[in-house]
Amino acid sequence: MTLPVFEDDQLATRVGTLLGSRHGMIAAATVTSTAATVANRGSSLDADYEIGSISKGITGLLFADALERGEVRRDSTLGELLPLGNAPVAAVTLDSLSTHRSGLPSLPRSARPLRRTITFLRHGTNPYGENLEQLLAQARGVRVGALRPRYSNFGFELLGHAIASATGMKFAELVQARLAGPLELEGLYLPTSVEKLRRGALIGRSRRGEPRAPWTGEAVGPAGGIRASILDMARLAVALLDGSAPGIAALDPVALFGGGSHIGAGWITTEVDGHPITWHNGGTGGFRSWLGLDRAAGTGAIILSATAASVDRGGFTLLAEHTRSFSRPHAPDQE
Repeated sequence: MTLPVFEDDQLATRVGTLLGSRHGMIAAATVTSTAATVANRGSSLDADYEIGSISKGITGLLFADALERGEVRRDSTLGELLPLGNAPVAAVTLDSLSTHRSGLPSLPRSARPLRRTITFLRHGTNPYGENLEQLLAQARGVRVGALRPRYSNFGFELLGHAIASATGMKFAELVQARLAGPLELEGLYLPTSVEKLRRGALIGRSRRGEPRAPWTGEAVGPAGGIRASILDMARLAVALLDGSAPGIAALDPVALFGGGSHIGAGWITTEVDGHPITWHNGGTGGFRSWLGLDRAAGTGAIILSATAASVDRGGFTLLAEHTRSFSRPHAPDQE
């Protein structure tokens, strides 16, 4: 069935007010389980944005889907699926990776995260360009710490590639075969290099308006390398609300995640004004993103921006406003 999608200039105006003039290129959507309203400013509706760490939510869906298919177990280890030898990281379980409780750092020391950060801040370069072999080389030398909540980009990179290995596909192929294809997300993809960017790919900018290099690379895909249009993100949110998305169990919280929040497979649930909100945000060198769902109310909201300034507060506000509007009883028609 074709999803009804409506354009609304008032939505663009409202999101522009919530975010401020710094965000020149934005796209937004509000959704229910049966329809989506979209808006954009400064770009076309099919322009593709870096969605950053919302990629982790997609990896979580693919993990839950692989569990349902019997391709992996919660206690499957990285060493069972990736060539890691007898390195300590080989004993890390997929379940612990999916809830950021693996003991892995955000990035390994061998990746020289401080040097990368300094170079990025000075020159706007891509700090994530490794291929899979380079990622595995880093993993073989990483130290595994205490099993406690600790947000790890590195962990989700390994999780995604481990799941892909279990299916006999590369991660980019897995996303297309199990998620983008079935849900008809035609603009959602993972560019492994700048040359693989599609027409309509936006160039993000810093808070000061300086252009930033695209964050492309094979290794980073499961943690932050996916690009998509607002139309794709709206369709994904609808599928999450109506339960048709693969691996929908990923949204269900299974562990504490600090600050009163809980976490499922990548997806965070936080209570806001009495409403459990399931969400994830994303940030890259030149982009920010936010996707949130009020599953009980059957509503969702998405904001994408090609400027590296937070959109989280605007996202939560937009979702709350949409939920109130959707839940408000309508007066009966006059005869």
